[in-house]
Amino acid sequence: MKTFQCTHCASLVFFDNSVCMQCGHALGFDPNTLGMLAIAPAQDSGAPASDAGTPPLWQLVPQPGEIIPATRYRQCRNQIDHQACNFLLDAGDPEAYCVSCRQTRTIPNLSVPGNLQHWTTIENAKRRLYYTLAKLGLEGRPVTPVYEFLEDVPGEDPVMTGHANGLITINIAEADDAERTRRRIALHEPYRTLLGHLRHEVGHFYWDQFFQNNEAELAAFRQMFGDEREDYGQALERHYQNPKPDWQTAYVSSYATSHPWEDWAETWAHYLHLIDLQETAAGYRMGFVLHGAQGQTQEQAIDPFDFIAQGPQAGMPQDITLLLNQSMGVSLVLNSLNRSLGQNDAYPFALSTPVLQKLEFVHNVVRRYVHGAH
Repeated sequence: MKTFQCTHCASLVFFDNSVCMQCGHALGFDPNTLGMLAIAPAQDSGAPASDAGTPPLWQLVPQPGEIIPATRYRQCRNQIDHQACNFLLDAGDPEAYCVSCRQTRTIPNLSVPGNLQHWTTIENAKRRLYYTLAKLGLEGRPVTPVYEFLEDVPGEDPVMTGHANGLITINIAEADDAERTRRRIALHEPYRTLLGHLRHEVGHFYWDQFFQNNEAELAAFRQMFGDEREDYGQALERHYQNPKPDWQTAYVSSYATSHPWEDWAETWAHYLHLIDLQETAAGYRMGFVLHGAQGQTQEQAIDPFDFIAQGPQAGMPQDITLLLNQSMGVSLVLNSLNRSLGQNDAYPFALSTPVLQKLEFVHNVVRRYVHGAH
């Protein structure tokens, strides 16, 4: 993710901040511009008056001597009620919730202790996912994913995280660090994060959008990932009974070997991981040195979205070898820093050539879809 600055005092602020710690102004994220804004209650400058039942209007904080901008905003209802969202809405938007929160169909019972914190944590991760999808051009379309965040209820079947027909379900237990770690160890996973779950499940949603009604794209998918018509239940059962020991040769994870749908979703999630990681490194103007048999190579992190924009026409495939090589370099630095602090690797994966080819396939499917070149 890119770095953000307070539009009033230019201090560094973060994506999930709702207040600038330097100047004290409220902050809001504008999903129209994908920027973080310093805001204040709107002054009497022609804006409609707010009655007791209408959420207050906000305006951009002007610089000294500047005319107050005419644009007015409202805060998301989840911010007003729960201090749980920093996305803004246009003042005239008929919706009460922001573009991210309105995608959530069901939330847990917030009167249960711990549920508010877990739900807020999940929504924070979903907004980060929203940002990346928006930068790729996938948000703002007629069909978007729908989410429900549910808790286990005694006496009822446990909530299963997954995707079905456009609905993504997340068990809010995944927002509990201790529980998520317990599950990761029990399933022998090297990596398990809440954001990773969201990225994986939304990959299933976009599989439907990219391939379900496009024979040419589906044929290309089957050539790269295999035939998804294989019985899914039997494939998962076979995987859990006898996982492939050599998965690293052609897959991003052991779970990816279970079925072509899971190979796609795992690869898709890693594509989003690397895009976000690379943009963050570029936002901080990260430079690093790679050491190899040929000596040292000086690298400067490039913005993946600048790289994408400078590529060939939308209908033509783009070679992203440079981007992937840089992402691997950034992850190497990241893992080395983690080890210096006594932590495990933040990105514990070594990607083989077939996986890199799959990542490039994901990238170019997105380009064709976004630009209508299917």
